Amino acid sequence: MLKRHAYLAGILIAIILMVIPFTVNAYLLSVLITIAMYMVLALGLNILPGYCGLLDLGYVGFFCTGAYTTAFLVTTCGWSFWLTIPLALLSGAIWGILLGAPTLRLTGDYFAIVTFGFSEMVVLLSRNWTSVTGGARGFPGIPSPTLNLDWMPEILKESLVSLLALKEGAAGSYTFALVPPRAYYYLIILFLGLTVFVVHRLANSRLGRAWFAIREDEVAAESTGINIMWYKTIAFAISASLAGLAGAFYAVYARNLHWSRFQFWDSILILCLIVLGGLGSIRGAMIGTTILISLTEILRFLLDKFDLPADTRFLFYGLIMILIMRYRPEGLFGITRVKQEMRPEEERIRKVEDSSFYEESK
Repeated sequence: MLKRHAYLAGILIAIILMVIPFTVNAYLLSVLITIAMYMVLALGLNILPGYCGLLDLGYVGFFCTGAYTTAFLVTTCGWSFWLTIPLALLSGAIWGILLGAPTLRLTGDYFAIVTFGFSEMVVLLSRNWTSVTGGARGFPGIPSPTLNLDWMPEILKESLVSLLALKEGAAGSYTFALVPPRAYYYLIILFLGLTVFVVHRLANSRLGRAWFAIREDEVAAESTGINIMWYKTIAFAISASLAGLAGAFYAVYARNLHWSRFQFWDSILILCLIVLGGLGSIRGAMIGTTILISLTEILRFLLDKFDLPADTRFLFYGLIMILIMRYRPEGLFGITRVKQEMRPEEERIRKVEDSSFYEESK
């Protein structure tokens, strides 16, 4: 019965997501695109602190590598956007392995500092490697992805062109370019759906159980035969590859990359999204992203109205994080494992109450 309800809820959500672009204006649709993109980033990062207990402060570096990989291949090499997606995923995974393999023996603050250094290194590289990234002038002129619909029946061609608001491209009568924002909305929703599916399957697999065991107690996990370094490296690679996927989308959506877009603050923002929603929770990461990214747009409007500096929004973010860590450290929708870790005193009280009840019932 529960599975049936879950399927019905999934179908209902899918229908709502399909209808949304026809019910909102272009501005709200662009906000939804940003929220969905950050959901992909939050779900990717959630693998590290949520599943493995690793604090990554340089996640935006993988986002940057995926974006510039797609931008370079599409613009300079003339590749199709669809062919660059696997390479953006691979690029993030390779950088994740290169960073993770020699540093995953570090723990706590030391590991976080190394990831922060990696992020700064990537930003400096994108700023100064002019021949590849464009340097300070940016990377403009990234073309829109195209779809060739020659293989489809005529009625499906017309329906898809109308749904995605495609425009005819130069390559042929049935080759169409994606036009923002509606087509990009459906594209990022597709990426988000694939990300949710992959992360959900991983969390409920043998690999996910090994990650949770490492998070709870590395020594105990290793004593049961779990190869700590191997599983951590896999987690780092998968997490980084999802950031590369989001970067590939951002490259064609923004159409003009600049190194200033990939700053340390973005890594902190993505971390805040999963802390607010709940570490280790797919639903929490998505809801936390919706709340904070929506708040960003609301604050932008209010700060402009009252002529306040844009950086004032950081005060509100800080206040939210303080309240969350004080009153609900496991997040709004934290999983049971994280709640037991964040509230050990409640777990001890529960065990005492359970033992007292057991003694009374004897």
